Amino acid sequence: MLNFFTLKNIEIKWIYLIVLSIIWGTSYILIKKALIGFSPIQLGAVRIVLTTVFLYAIGFRALKTISKQQWKWIAISGFVGSFFPVFLFAFAETEIDSGIASILNSLVPLFTLFVGLFFFKTLFTKNQMVGVLIGLLGTALLIYFGATINTSQNYWYAGLIIIAAIGYAFNVNIIKNKLQTVSPMGIAVGNFTVILFPAIVALWFSDALSIEVREGPHFWEALGYLALLGFFGTCIAKVLFNKLVKIATPVFSVSVTYLIPLVGLFWGILDGEKFGGTQLLATGLILFGVYLVTVRKSSGSKLK
Repeated sequence: MLNFFTLKNIEIKWIYLIVLSIIWGTSYILIKKALIGFSPIQLGAVRIVLTTVFLYAIGFRALKTISKQQWKWIAISGFVGSFFPVFLFAFAETEIDSGIASILNSLVPLFTLFVGLFFFKTLFTKNQMVGVLIGLLGTALLIYFGATINTSQNYWYAGLIIIAAIGYAFNVNIIKNKLQTVSPMGIAVGNFTVILFPAIVALWFSDALSIEVREGPHFWEALGYLALLGFFGTCIAKVLFNKLVKIATPVFSVSVTYLIPLVGLFWGILDGEKFGGTQLLATGLILFGVYLVTVRKSSGSKLK
């Protein structure tokens, strides 16, 4: 009979990894579906408000772990890691497919490396530098092939996802270097506490709750998608990821990066999105670049 603790450390971490991949990989199709009832600004504002409500319900007490000096970094983290990306992804998916959005989000580890180097003096290896270059090449090819296959879409909007990925990269480095003593739940609740007010302002001025929007044919359907996105995509996923980090190695935890695009592409193709062999090749280059960035080799030369 398999020992309980062995089961916990080996099999449970795989369950967490798969569930996280499904949740986060599904987020992009949920954004696409929610856009049928909301504008990008309305979607972003409603999503933030709903997520804040969910986070307060399960983790309000975690705010006690934040000191006065750390609120500055909590605020910056909230805006670059949550507020702006929510709107950027919403605007991007008005023009490009959800599957492509999920692939481009895989650039986060690459940008995390650069942000760590230039702003936080983090060292990296030559292999990681090669990984960044390969990943960026794959990105350029993915955008080029996507624009060729989907001629009706404006692939300049892919730049919005790249900007969001850079924001996520800053967020990761801020958390690692400035918020080590704050609990993961405290960071999440603190982030959304800070960005709640501007989200409410955006909610008000975007007329998201106007009679015209509420009486629209897709309002409740779109709101349901946003509720799923806020509850599972943010609240549940954060809790699961925190648990995964505790029972698995960092390398194993970050491997969720490779699985998210697979789930995102699955939903996209199921929804009728076009995805060709050339795009698959470009995706392979991006993921190989991410692999080189996230897997350190002790023998590699350090650069700074």
